[in-house]
Amino acid sequence: MIKAIVGANWGDEGKGKITDILAENADIVVRFQGGSNAGHTIINKYGKFAMHQLPSGVFHENIVNIIGTGMAFNVPYFKKELDYLNERGIKNPKILISDRVELLMPYHILLDEYEEERLSSKQYGSTKSGIAPFYSDKYAKIGIRITDLFDEQLLMEKLENVCAIKNALIVNLYHKEPLDPKALFEEIKGYKDIVEPYLENTAVYLNKAVKEGKTVLMEGQLGALKDPDHGIYPYTTSSSVLAGFASIGAGIPPKEITDVIAITKAYSSAVGAGPFVSEIFGEEAQILRDRGGDAGEYGATTGRPRRMGYFDCVATRYGCMLQGATQVVLTAIDVLGYMDEIPVCVAYDIDGEITRDFPHTDMLSKAKPVLKRLPGWKCDVRGIKKYEDLPENAKKYVEFIEKEIEAPITIVSNGPKREEIIYR
Repeated sequence: MIKAIVGANWGDEGKGKITDILAENADIVVRFQGGSNAGHTIINKYGKFAMHQLPSGVFHENIVNIIGTGMAFNVPYFKKELDYLNERGIKNPKILISDRVELLMPYHILLDEYEEERLSSKQYGSTKSGIAPFYSDKYAKIGIRITDLFDEQLLMEKLENVCAIKNALIVNLYHKEPLDPKALFEEIKGYKDIVEPYLENTAVYLNKAVKEGKTVLMEGQLGALKDPDHGIYPYTTSSSVLAGFASIGAGIPPKEITDVIAITKAYSSAVGAGPFVSEIFGEEAQILRDRGGDAGEYGATTGRPRRMGYFDCVATRYGCMLQGATQVVLTAIDVLGYMDEIPVCVAYDIDGEITRDFPHTDMLSKAKPVLKRLPGWKCDVRGIKKYEDLPENAKKYVEFIEKEIEAPITIVSNGPKREEIIYR
């Protein structure tokens, strides 16, 4: 059985916690796209962890964690996260790295920084992790594959070629110092020793596991609205975040993905630029931001304060549709316990026309939220284990959202810890 765990919104929905929980009954967890540009917070018996690139199954001894072919693999960050886990008692998690994954290179990060600097006030809100330059190179077929590390002559040839291309940009557009292919070679040649123990033909490994009836979790990064094809382009990431891409980024047939679990938060948050219809500001936003989980609503990778908003039924219904959600997890419902009434965005007003459909980016920038106000429950719901024990207004809130997004909410998360979970 293969389950995809994906975001229905802008990211930061709580996918890491849900993957960590569901991994208890799984055999394999796969990251199928993205890199270290977005993180997730996990709280379990080992403590509180900010994870970025490693799959969320690393906290379970029984889990094989796979870095899929679709990822932008940052080797120094991989080593950093492994050391971070080992220092905190998570010794030698089981990890396999696809022998076809491409490497996020030092110059990808530089180019990301240079471009954001050039764009100035028009920048897209990049985390400056090198993701857009990485995927640009991948599809231009000038990327460095992990197996290139094992052929020094080939690696040097590739570096010389790519540096010639990049230096045209770096010197003439960005007015920076050119890349030195020999210095790059010296910088990355040690990557080989770091990754060699973990290399595997993961597509073969996964397809064999599927035939053996193993349970596989596909862990996505960010959310549907950050998808470069269907999201708020150009304010998106650079790899597909949809469950449909999991088969490509992992190397398994799409028909094998039988369950798509879309994660959405009980309110909205986003990091980065772009239209955000239900956004709130000032003290109202700051109160919600500070209450949002144990660490507040601040980016796990950048530390940037997240933009805050009310729950957006239009955006979430669209996200669940794109993901093909068979079930939905509603997270962070505990955060809303302070509100007398809770506004929910149920439609958009675009130049006087009311719509329940999520429009393209240009139209989205003109949209104003149509709000419905629901009664709050004014109490702390942490510690509640059964859905029927939730306050009546909390249940009505869940059921209202379920009807609006047109997908079944099967799990309600009422706190950041692993055990703070309610099954419906």
